[in-house]
Amino acid sequence: MSPPAASDLAAIDWAAPWLAPYAQIGQGVATAVAAGVSSAGALNAALAPLASPVRFVPQSDLPPGQAYESYIFDSNCCPTREGLHDFFNGVAWLQFPLTKRRLNQLHVAQIAETGIQPVRGPARDGLTVFDENSAFLQAPDALWDALVAKDWQRLFVELRPLWREAHLLLFGHALLEKLVYPRKQITAHVYRAQCAINSIAILDAWVAADLSAEKLAAKPFAHLPVLGVPGWWAANEEAAFYADASVFRLPKAGGAATG
Repeated sequence: MSPPAASDLAAIDWAAPWLAPYAQIGQGVATAVAAGVSSAGALNAALAPLASPVRFVPQSDLPPGQAYESYIFDSNCCPTREGLHDFFNGVAWLQFPLTKRRLNQLHVAQIAETGIQPVRGPARDGLTVFDENSAFLQAPDALWDALVAKDWQRLFVELRPLWREAHLLLFGHALLEKLVYPRKQITAHVYRAQCAINSIAILDAWVAADLSAEKLAAKPFAHLPVLGVPGWWAANEEAAFYADASVFRLPKAGGAATG
């Protein structure tokens, strides 16, 4: 694969609310990649002051036939392709080393239990959703209840001032990749955090301790169109922004509104 296109790297807005927590590390890595350093090399160069449990290697180092997660577990090396997807995966490893290691451990335990199946079981499916598309939300109960209920009018209009007491941090690397080119439809799988989010190190330790295969198999997520978050997108200052039922979908009739 070719390196990320210069236009893709240039399109990363590190000041955007969803990327600002990653800017200190991510900008340096992106600059190195734009200058021609491989993604693995640029990520490894950022490791020095950090405590990442892995080093990054080219995708070609992954032995044929070996599962990606098993290889990381056995070698402490993370195969890294060129492109924005693995770029953001590497940045997530740098910022959330304990959480990423815990996800890897849970994947490997599931592989040992069930093997590699054509269709992932509930636990591995939940692990993949979490790794690729999750976000962490610390919020008052009223906001969380409205989010779970998909009561968008209450969540974003009636309770709008309450968002000043909430903290949202995106984690999934596919989610971060998609938001390089923001679209109204982009939705996160939100995992409720029961700790301070303003410290990534504290959040990382809490999430790593909280995760289990059983919990993720139950899909403990709520769906959140992230550009609806107050202060995250200028267009959502207008209440009509939330009237788009193709994005702000109502709960299925007769079903539980769990996201």
